[in-house]
Amino acid sequence: MSAVATNSTHYDLIIVGTGSGNSILTPDFDDKKVAIVEKGKFGGTCLNVGCIPTKMYVLAAEHAFAAREAGKLGVDLEFHGADWDAIKERVFDNRIDLIAKGGENYRRNECDNVTVYDMEASFVGPKTLKTGRGGVEETITADTIILAAGARPFIPEWAKGVTYHTNEDVMRLDELPKSMTIVGGGFIAMEFAHVFDALGTDVTIISRSPLLRPLDEDLRDPFNEIATQRYTTHIGRTVASATENGGQVTLTLDDDTQVTSDALLIATGRIPNSDTLNVVAGGIETHDDGRVKVDEFGRTTAEGVWSLGDLSSPYQLKHVANAEMRAVTHNVLATWRDNGALVPMPHDHVPSAIFTHPQIATVGLTEQQAIEASHDVTVKVQNYGDVAYGWALEDSTGLVKLIADRTTGKLLGAHYMGPQASTLIQQMITVMAYDLDLREFPRSQYWIHPALAEVTENAILGLDLTFKEV
Repeated sequence: MSAVATNSTHYDLIIVGTGSGNSILTPDFDDKKVAIVEKGKFGGTCLNVGCIPTKMYVLAAEHAFAAREAGKLGVDLEFHGADWDAIKERVFDNRIDLIAKGGENYRRNECDNVTVYDMEASFVGPKTLKTGRGGVEETITADTIILAAGARPFIPEWAKGVTYHTNEDVMRLDELPKSMTIVGGGFIAMEFAHVFDALGTDVTIISRSPLLRPLDEDLRDPFNEIATQRYTTHIGRTVASATENGGQVTLTLDDDTQVTSDALLIATGRIPNSDTLNVVAGGIETHDDGRVKVDEFGRTTAEGVWSLGDLSSPYQLKHVANAEMRAVTHNVLATWRDNGALVPMPHDHVPSAIFTHPQIATVGLTEQQAIEASHDVTVKVQNYGDVAYGWALEDSTGLVKLIADRTTGKLLGAHYMGPQASTLIQQMITVMAYDLDLREFPRSQYWIHPALAEVTENAILGLDLTFKEV
């Protein structure tokens, strides 16, 4: 049981969460008395259990998976197994854990105006939090509070009676499992399916919907075909119950099929931490899905309390959280009610990438969304295999799909599936961000030959755009 301190400490600013929240304290805050609350490791989800370590695992997986594809290039390459301990050491011991510890040490020991609290925070009243340090509970208050407490994996009821893993611990397993069942069909499920299958684990996927369902159908359908050929899949199925025996977990599906494996990974979505924060006690409203309600500037329904990142954003993406952090950092230094002095959350043209195999990246509207928005739609699907570097790759599945307005020449959506997708799409993000006209864009620059970027050039040139009469 935690000891309880009777006194309350007041601060100019409290920040809850050290993911993007840890970057708020610019020199503009040096004269402020600040409290940072972090019950876990500094750096948040992305650094410790999300974007960064998963991509380091993906890189190992890509090298392992290369043995399966080398034959088409005339190379005899064999995969003799993965050194799981060495992978973990490279990722965590040599990189991630050092960065997390360094971030905490900096705030604790080198920021004289900052006090770090290491116990969970929850509201007990307006602008009043219960938290603590070293097992001693304390109450803290502030003029301004910024919530950046993120989200956590959603765990279905049927899984709570057996041993399961999530993205938060699966990369630190003691040993590489011989078999794994992954429940879920989103980006977390697909990235880990690629990682563990490539490293030698027998992967089974259970998903109630098509894999990566939100994708444009011209990417979603071929990806599902690739995945069903690579993994054992049960698509359109749900889990009815789970049992555990002899270190293995058996899932019974809604069609009475049974799936047994050494490890169970739950990847059925993430839920905001508004409930553990008890935001209602702070006068803060939430959406039905648990996200904290904020306006376009990051203000919650409680004056003086701001929110950013996965706790409140419609986009659970690190680059969005960082952009929201920059907006909130500016806004908290302004006046709460002075809208003219505030900058809005930058939510236009938000891109995303999925580091599976093949890699996927997307920005903007799907074709169906563009049609429903009453645009004069023109579409071009360009295969990687139709350009010179695609020949070099011997690629037969990669593609680019561009969606544009025929009349205005504006890009409405860009969708990539294949090698370098997350890099290739950056030009199209720029096109959308700066509202460039696709009728002029491809002819106003060189496209390096025979680089893979030519697949983008050809896709643009293949759009049926209406050119203005001279």
